[in-house]
Parts: sequence; structure tokens; C-alpha cells
Amino acid sequence: MERIAVIDFETTGISPGRQCRATEVAVVMLERGRIVERYQSLMNAGLPVPAFVAGLTGITTAMLRSAPPIERVMNEVAEFVGSTPLLAHNASFDQKFWDYELAQIGRSRSQSFACSMLLARRLLPGAPNHKLGTLTRWAGLPDTGTAHRAMADAEMAANLAQHLAGQLRQQHGLSEVSHQLFCSLQKVPAAKLAETLLRYR
Repeated sequence: MERIAVIDFETTGISPGRQCRATEVAVVMLERGRIVERYQSLMNAGLPVPAFVAGLTGITTAMLRSAPPIERVMNEVAEFVGSTPLLAHNASFDQKFWDYELAQIGRSRSQSFACSMLLARRLLPGAPNHKLGTLTRWAGLPDTGTAHRAMADAEMAANLAQHLAGQLRQQHGLSEVSHQLFCSLQKVPAAKLAETLLRYR
């Protein structure tokens, strides 16, 4: 599989806007089955972190006061990612924040997002649920650290992406697995997955 940027955001809420911004971002570069580069930073958008979110993530308003400005972090991470294809777990969430925060600094996304959650629903139907932590434990993947921190979650999603690629090779007989294949399969209804995969053999 080609180089993929696996991304995770921590935020003050669920929908980006003036009252909801990113607080942390991490990206790991996945290449030839290994994580080869990492980027992580807290970021300060000048908003308080709600108590519930602080309890979930461990990221507090006090921590963000000494963090670099969000504009600087987003410029740095955008340069780090470049045009590399993107992947996230529950990508619709991270895509919203990626696009919103890029727009605040006059940038825009050119590449597509693959979603390891949508893929897992199709390729790992026997899992108890398709939350990232559950899938990591169920599949026996490495423990990467504290959940709901951006780097730990990005590394978990990268490991899961590799596991899903392995499923496609070993269980479904595909010799080539690509980001574009991920993007195509995540749109296929589960009932039609086997039929669709026959076309890629």
C-alpha cells in the first residue's frame, strides 16, 4: 500500500465552528506496513475546554494556554501531510475538523479520506462493535497508549488499517491493496462486499 497519512483530532465538541475548535492533532505516516514519521501538537484556539471533554481526553484549558496558536499548528501539519492520502477512524468527524481548520488559514484539502471504521464494519463483521479501542483489543493489535489522545488514536487507526489490508490479502485473495480501494470499499453495502471484491482479484 502506498504512503498514507493517518490523522486524529481532539476537539472541544463535535461540530467545528466559532464555539468548537480543535485542541490537538496527530498524524502518523504509514508506509510499507510501518509507521515511518509522526507529527503531534496541542493547539490553542482561545476557547475553554468543557469539563466533560477534559475528563474524556485529559486535555484542559490550562494545558492549551501554553500551546502554540492553532494557525501555526495547522500550517505545520498541512505542510507535513502535503498531498498524501488521508485515513481516520470515523473519518467524517476528522474530515470536518481538517477542512474547517484548513479553511481558517486559507488552505483546502485536495485528497480523499478513507475511513477505517466503515471498512471495519464491512471486513470485521464479527467484532463486538466498531469503536477503535474495541477493534484494537478484539484483533489483538498493539496497545498504543491512552485512548482519546491524538497520537495514541492515530497509531491505533494506523495499526487497524494495516490489519484491514491484511484481511483483504489473506481472507479475500487481493494482491494489491491501495488507499483508493479502501475509499471504494467503504461505500459498498456489506451485503454486496463479497461480490465486489471478486472484481479486484
